[in-house]
Amino acid sequence: MKYLLILLFLVAQYTVGQNTSPFQIYNKKGKKISVNRFLKGLESCDVVLFGELHDNPMAHWLQLKATQHLHSKDTIALGAEMLESHNQKQLNDYLNGLISHDEFVDSSDLWINYKTDYKPLVDYAKQYNLAFIATNIPRKYASFVYRNGLEPLALELSDEEKSLVAPLPIAYDPELPGYKSMLNMMSDHSNPNFPKAQAIKDATMAHFIYAHYKKTGNQFIHFNGDYHSKNFEGIYWYLSRKDENLKITTISTVEQENVKRLNDEYKGSADFIIVVDEEMTKTY
Repeated sequence: MKYLLILLFLVAQYTVGQNTSPFQIYNKKGKKISVNRFLKGLESCDVVLFGELHDNPMAHWLQLKATQHLHSKDTIALGAEMLESHNQKQLNDYLNGLISHDEFVDSSDLWINYKTDYKPLVDYAKQYNLAFIATNIPRKYASFVYRNGLEPLALELSDEEKSLVAPLPIAYDPELPGYKSMLNMMSDHSNPNFPKAQAIKDATMAHFIYAHYKKTGNQFIHFNGDYHSKNFEGIYWYLSRKDENLKITTISTVEQENVKRLNDEYKGSADFIIVVDEEMTKTY
């Protein structure tokens, strides 16, 4: 009887542990892999596009772990959608110790979850003297595209302002599934400029990623919303147009009720898919 109770206790402990796994990582084919194998799989590429869910703490933790791991192998550079190109000087001043953190925060257009989710990455770059590139287009220009389309943008911007965005005019393919689905999401209120505003963001992020990579040759890890690189579109599409030999690895983050099996809809959506329990606490 004593041994039976011990066995039941062990089974119960195992069951509880199995049911409370916060995340599981899968490869493109939907096969489970370990965190170590995931990190190892990032080592050989030129650019990592780490697609996150902005309020998901597991994605942010794994971003930091990936950064630490890849930096232990070689010199790397970091970049993020969450920092806009017109704030690059302030970011550089902070990284170089010329201004305090409070001065950086006060002088930059930062997301509301910067301190909890992105500051650890910026501070890691500061600690180890790594480049951190503010890759996103200033939001006012994306808003302009949403209201007016892509074509008038070149006429609207000064030469100095044009240095903050991808070279104009950008390529734009309205038939890409990601952009087409954005219009479908808006139903009867669809604005044909909606995916164009997404495209100018994607093109600008790809532009600054590639410019730094081409200049230094250092592996570049980029943090962006999942939709900006999901299904090998968005930033990936623009980077591939710049250099078809560029080795790009994509990561997608999704939420599911059950992390033990990857839903069919997510298979093939990225080189690595991080599945997080949908009940995971949000960061904001």
